[in-house]
Amino acid sequence: MSTPSVSFRITRSAENLAETIHALSERLVRMEQRLAAMERQLSHRQEADPEELASLDQVERLLRDCRDLLEIEAPEEDQLDPNGQDFARAA
Repeated sequence: MSTPSVSFRITRSAENLAETIHALSERLVRMEQRLAAMERQLSHRQEADPEELASLDQVERLLRDCRDLLEIEAPEEDQLDPNGQDFARAA
């Protein structure tokens, strides 16, 4: 049976994880909007600057990395004992 302090730590960790995911999601949306604006700006030009294209490629890679991080599932906090050991493996 879990003690109240372990339950509190699990709850607090879950809250911190939710806040972090929310912040990352907001940042991802802003970066996507910025990328779209930069792409529109570039499409209006006749000739694109190679440095700007390289910058856009870098932003696109960062966006892909952020999406990948958001898609990765975090380990279940409630399956870890207070020492960080996985209950499933300990059994």
